[in-house]
Amino acid sequence: MINIYEAISANKRKSTVIVILFAIFVAVATYFIASAFGIYMGYEPGGLGFVGIALIISGLMSFTGYYYSDKIVLGISGAKEAKRQEYFNFYTAVENLAIVAKIPKPKLYVIDDSATNAFATGRDPKHAVVVVTTGLLDKLTKTELEGVIAHELSHIRNYDIRLMSIVSVLVGSIALLADLFLRISFRGRGGRSRGGSGKGQLSIVIMILGIVFAILSPIIANLIKLAISRRREFFADASSVSLTRQPSGLISAL
Repeated sequence: MINIYEAISANKRKSTVIVILFAIFVAVATYFIASAFGIYMGYEPGGLGFVGIALIISGLMSFTGYYYSDKIVLGISGAKEAKRQEYFNFYTAVENLAIVAKIPKPKLYVIDDSATNAFATGRDPKHAVVVVTTGLLDKLTKTELEGVIAHELSHIRNYDIRLMSIVSVLVGSIALLADLFLRISFRGRGGRSRGGSGKGQLSIVIMILGIVFAILSPIIANLIKLAISRRREFFADASSVSLTRQPSGLISAL
């Protein structure tokens, strides 16, 4: 049986492999959808114009979503920074558990909401943020709060935020491109592809593959995203217990 540190390392390696394979799938799907898009608009098959544009847009979206994920989430949620004096238990619990997890203390924010919720965001442990609702702080005991916080810190330590940010952007990019292609292709006739019968046959094949990928890719991508997310949640639960040494806290909170 491997220990928790070996499990974390193995999980990182497996996650890297999954993300690489997922990125290859998205690249292949993007190529065929964008090529079919170009053929529909009247360009010859084999050109990289639409593929290049799609990859540039996808790359910009990936970089923006990854680099500014914490600011985007905080701006949307309306969270306010948690001060030590006002949220003493929350602040000190994060301080102590961050030391145990051997990561920098993340920035802390609170959302004024009666729902019991907490999440972590940020591109890496040095730029991480932990957010909780006032409802969670009011309803949980100190032990339960530590279990939830340890769960969120585990996401940070295990680089789950980085992984899911990249996966989410890839899923969103392929879904956006597929939706755009299907809307335009079913709305009316596009331009005619130029070239001989050989290129005409190639155009038909690419169009068929483009339509298939446009229909199936968002579904497959979302299924992969859900599978990755569930696996990382289970691993964060186990890591939370390794930090607090009190399984009852997280169990009771959940």
